[in-house]
Amino acid sequence: MKKKIRIGTRGSKLALWQANFRSKLALWQANFIKSEIKSLFPDCDVELNIIKTTGDRITDQPLAMIGGKGLFVKEIETALLNNDIDLAVHSMKDMPGELPEGLVIGAIPKRENPFDVLISRDKTLLTEYKKGAKIGTSSLRRASQIKHVRPDVTIESIRGNLDTRIKKLKSGEYDAIVLAAAGLIRLGQKNEITEYLDETIMLPAVGQGALCIETRENDGDIAFIMEKLDHLDTRICVTGERAFLKQIEGSCHIPVACFGKIKGNKVVLTAVVASVDGTKLIKEQIISPIDKVERQGQRLADQVLEKGGKKILESLDSNDA
Repeated sequence: MKKKIRIGTRGSKLALWQANFRSKLALWQANFIKSEIKSLFPDCDVELNIIKTTGDRITDQPLAMIGGKGLFVKEIETALLNNDIDLAVHSMKDMPGELPEGLVIGAIPKRENPFDVLISRDKTLLTEYKKGAKIGTSSLRRASQIKHVRPDVTIESIRGNLDTRIKKLKSGEYDAIVLAAAGLIRLGQKNEITEYLDETIMLPAVGQGALCIETRENDGDIAFIMEKLDHLDTRICVTGERAFLKQIEGSCHIPVACFGKIKGNKVVLTAVVASVDGTKLIKEQIISPIDKVERQGQRLADQVLEKGGKKILESLDSNDA
């Protein structure tokens, strides 16, 4: 086994208090995996290699306008393919459906809370807001589902530093903002959460709350370490979700969501495709045997497309043209 492991991660070389929310979270995630490897293999020297991605450089535009998920992984994957690092740590929800040739998902550690949360200025719940309330989010998936349950609120884009977002919220620029629960919990900001938006209100992004450790294919030394970090139940659910994403060819450009959970010896997969304004929303569910979750994820995508999802996606494409 290798005596030195180089972990690649997105982030910022600035002090943590200066870095934006996603950079802080990326560094937390990388340090968490570093500590897990050190705990399992005390004699192994583990170092972080911080790589600034395109997504980290552009912080004033919605992700859908600048290229989507791949913006946060491309440069890191290049470093992995060039043998500049031994493994990469990502948020699973940042991962495109297709991986570059030669790279694999080596491990998926145990998932944190997968749901989205509302942080409101006056502790008001989503259902209680008055007409025209301003809700801040950078996600088309979140925006469309909020508009579906609350068509009378106003959605405004917000990105960047978490402290800045909260400051804008408390100053009255927004009535509430929506973020992933996992990031807030991991960064010790759980106390800011007003309301957890469960799957009946807002289906989470594919892989939300899970980490992805990306490695080179056939790297035996790293594969041995990955076996110790992988969490089977999380991998099963995320495999089904990602199969859905790949089949439907989803990205940050379209409001899609899929969430899997294990019930007994089955996996329940639920998926959503929605119009940007939330007026049209297709929600379907499939129950899969654990050993067939990838195929059933693909089948769920086909089911959503057949029930009206295809028309929604085609309308989105025509609007972009």
